[in-house]
Amino acid sequence: MKIPEMARSPAPRNITTMTHPWIDLVRNSDPLAALYSTVPPLNSVRLRSIHLNWRGPALTLRIDLPSFPDNAPADWIESGNDTFQCHLQFLAVNHFKMSAWAPPTLADISISPTHDHRISVSVTGDRTIFSFDGSDSILVGHLSAFTACESEGDTGPRNFLGRVDSRRFTSLPNTYEKTFYEHL
Repeated sequence: MKIPEMARSPAPRNITTMTHPWIDLVRNSDPLAALYSTVPPLNSVRLRSIHLNWRGPALTLRIDLPSFPDNAPADWIESGNDTFQCHLQFLAVNHFKMSAWAPPTLADISISPTHDHRISVSVTGDRTIFSFDGSDSILVGHLSAFTACESEGDTGPRNFLGRVDSRRFTSLPNTYEKTFYEHL
């Protein structure tokens, strides 16, 4: 009698730091790809805010990317804008841990794959340290440009890329504006 060979489980995946750009995880990356010839890495981004939404559970970061788009719309250039800001939304978030938070601050965002279409995200800066796990599917939204001021503020006039945002807002909305901070 022949004994059947035992089913083998696949070899464990080698889990290392992500080797492809973060933009590969963004589901709606077309607007970013149109603005940048090469989308910058998430190093030395200015972290402006974090929004936690229990319904997702989702976590949204409002960040200034380290370089201005090389294919910026004409109205952004005509307005003298020099800083690009967007929201990055992470879905199915868990294991959120924060040990320091003092925005705005320069920070590095590190994304590493884990298992079952999940990622581990670590945000570290001089005055900010936090981490979390989430789905390996990131959303980007509320793309805008403004002129940076010496105080590091971002409340002045701005130009939004999206049609709805550009019709509704001429500056950054207040934090209680749920349609802006909870939806991309």
